[in-house]
Amino acid sequence: MGRFRPPEKAGSKYITAGGAQRLRAELDRLWRDERPRVTEAVAAAAAQGDRSENAEYTYGKKRLREIDRRVRFLRGRLDGMVIVDQPPADRRAVFFGAWVELEDAEGSRTRHRLVGPDEFDLAPGYLSMDSPLGRALMRRRLDDEFRVETPAGERTYVIVAIEYLRDQ
Repeated sequence: MGRFRPPEKAGSKYITAGGAQRLRAELDRLWRDERPRVTEAVAAAAAQGDRSENAEYTYGKKRLREIDRRVRFLRGRLDGMVIVDQPPADRRAVFFGAWVELEDAEGSRTRHRLVGPDEFDLAPGYLSMDSPLGRALMRRRLDDEFRVETPAGERTYVIVAIEYLRDQ
């Protein structure tokens, strides 16, 4: 078995203004603060002589590669992003950025915000638009009933409320 793995499909290119700001802040922190600090530590470790058994040098170089990889990813990702900061014209349908309240077959309710794949981990209730539930929600309307396949099996939901709020 070879080591080749096909590249993963990039997630959707949509992001909220708050999500874009967070990614830019991470890029800035990595490039302006962390990378110079690690570079300085690697230079100091290299000055100590034999690099083959120098743990600070080895791990510093590894950390530099990790930082550079993340910086390249963030720059490429931010380059083609579409920042969505206005609600859609039709506020009665579910689109990117919507807060949606769902009721399942048992009657329990959950509230989710449809966001991009780069920001669904920012807050509880954030849901990636690329997830199965996120894809099933797109363009649905109030009181629509729909089914979605989850790891626990097929679930049925009804859309109880749709709201568009500014970034928090």
